Amino acid sequence: MKRTMKVEVDCANCAAKIEDAVSKIDGVHSARVNFMTQKLILDADTDRWNDILEEVKKTGKKVDSDFELNA
Repeated sequence: MKRTMKVEVDCANCAAKIEDAVSKIDGVHSARVNFMTQKLILDADTDRWNDILEEVKKTGKKVDSDFELNA
């Protein structure tokens, strides 16, 4: 499943770090964080979607404590 979601990221460097960390989550096919538009484009396994979203939230918070995901 591929979906675009609104995120809050403080800087372009943090966005790149979050993108890299989220891409490594099991079940994620691709992830792109755009700092300028404050959007995350996530392509991940449909059958584990909710679990993956929770992991994305936790991972984003580890990288940037102000990270917010509005799924």
